[in-house]
Amino acid sequence: MNSNKTFPAMAFAALLLGGVAIGFAGIFMRLSDVNPIASAFWRMGLAAPLLWAWAFAVRDSDAKAGKRTDFQRSLALAGVYFAADMGIWHLSLHYTTVANATLLSNFAPIFIALWMWIAHKARFARVFIVGMVIALVGAVMLVGPNASGAESSNKLLGDALGLGSAVFYAAYQLVVKDARSEYSTARLMAWSTTITGLALLPFALTAPGAFMPPEAAGWVPLIALAVVAQIGGQTVIAYAFAHLPASLSSVSLLIQPLTAAVAAWLIFGEAIGPVQMLGGALLLWGIYLSKKGS
Repeated sequence: MNSNKTFPAMAFAALLLGGVAIGFAGIFMRLSDVNPIASAFWRMGLAAPLLWAWAFAVRDSDAKAGKRTDFQRSLALAGVYFAADMGIWHLSLHYTTVANATLLSNFAPIFIALWMWIAHKARFARVFIVGMVIALVGAVMLVGPNASGAESSNKLLGDALGLGSAVFYAAYQLVVKDARSEYSTARLMAWSTTITGLALLPFALTAPGAFMPPEAAGWVPLIALAVVAQIGGQTVIAYAFAHLPASLSSVSLLIQPLTAAVAAWLIFGEAIGPVQMLGGALLLWGIYLSKKGS
């Protein structure tokens, strides 16, 4: 009973809301008129000034709260890992289906659980492991019906890249979890977003396709990427990481493919069949069980 009373429900709710916000990233990217890596860059580039304005606005309260304001390696690592995650994931889209790339990139909970077990000898409650497996099975069922039919002979390479992006996404989550105990959400996200953008810039400039939208209306989905996915998504998640176990946070972020599937159904008319509906229900149930066992 006591554990239920002390569970940080607000942080957990913020984590789920952040996951929902990030779930729209693929939708906005599809609507943009620039190359995929450029859309990732503009997501960072347009969000960074707003995040820095926030960081400067709260610097006095950060000092009073004992939060660090200097630059440390963890900030750079967060940016580099996230840049690698975004860059590899976008590259995987050239070789495999969006469904496969999205699903495989969300296998980060497995890598986080393995890291916690190997590096920190962490032990997980049985109900947590069952919940994680159920959530992953639900994610496969949710995305699986759309994952078939990739025509490229390099599909296996694309799938490998998608899975590789999950490794860097797991590393990013672990670094943010640690850094969040020393830095405020504002300063952590300002630095990591800036470094991610700088790391992506040369690839965005050289990738095939437009770097900037040809028309003013083309900035709308890019601004939405920055405001909804980066500020409303990653920033809220960074706040939640300070109050939740990394393993639970990673499993809960599997709500992203569910959000993407529902959004694609509503916006693009992509059908959701019975198997996908069951997968979505299993995914939510698995998150609930993981919460109970965390």
